[in-house]
Amino acid sequence: MPEPPLLGVAALDAHYGDFQALFGVSLTLSRGEVAAVIGANGAGKSTLLNAIAGLIRSRHDAILFEGEPIGDLPANRIVGRGIALVPEGRRLFPSLNVEENLLIGGQIGRPGRWNLGRIYELFPVLAERRRQASTSLSGGQQQMVAIGRALMSNPALLLCDEISLGLAPIIVRDIYATLRQIVGAGTAAVVVEQDIGQALAIADRVYCLQEGRVALEGRAGEVTRADISAAYFGV
Repeated sequence: MPEPPLLGVAALDAHYGDFQALFGVSLTLSRGEVAAVIGANGAGKSTLLNAIAGLIRSRHDAILFEGEPIGDLPANRIVGRGIALVPEGRRLFPSLNVEENLLIGGQIGRPGRWNLGRIYELFPVLAERRRQASTSLSGGQQQMVAIGRALMSNPALLLCDEISLGLAPIIVRDIYATLRQIVGAGTAAVVVEQDIGQALAIADRVYCLQEGRVALEGRAGEVTRADISAAYFGV
C-alpha cells in the first residue's frame, strides 16, 4: 500500500462562535514537502493553521496526520503527535529568558534530532544571548526563539504563521534560509505568508485562500502569477 500523506485536510469547516471562517478547505502535504498558504488579510490562513494545531476544534476526520484522524484532539496531544506551531507575533513568554523559552518547547519529551545544542548551532546568536530576557531581543532574534521553541518539540510538521511579519528584508532572507535547512533535515512545513515571492520560493505546493475557501491550489512551479492574482483578489 502507498504511504498516506503526512497531512490531509478534508472539507474542513472552522468557526469562531457563530462566525464561520473556513468553508470546506482541503489540503495535502507529503513528508519533506512545504505547502505555502497565501491570501489577503482575513482569508482564513491563520485559522487553518490554528485548526491543524488543535487550537480550534474541528470534525474528527477533517484532519488526518500520518493517516490518523486528529481533528478533535486538543493542542497538547497534537504537539505530542509531532505538529508544532510558530504563531503569528511570536508569543514568547516575556518573564522568561531565551533559553527558558526554548526549554518550554522541549517539555513534551518527544524524541528527535532537535535539542538546545542543535538550536544554538542553527541560531548562534541565541547561544550568545541565552540568559537575556526574550523581550530584549530584536524582532528577528525573537522570531528565531519562536522557531527554536517549536523545533524543541521535535515536530514532523512545522506550522509557520507569518514569520516575516514586521522584519527587515535582510532578516527575512536569513530566516527563510534557515527554514530551508530545517526542511532539508526532514521536517515538513506549512507556511502562511503575505510575501508571495518568499512563499513560492520555498514551497512545493501552494494554496490560495479567499474568504475562507480554497481559490487556487497547485504545484508551486506550475502556478503563474496571473493565476495567483486572480485567486487572491477573486477576479
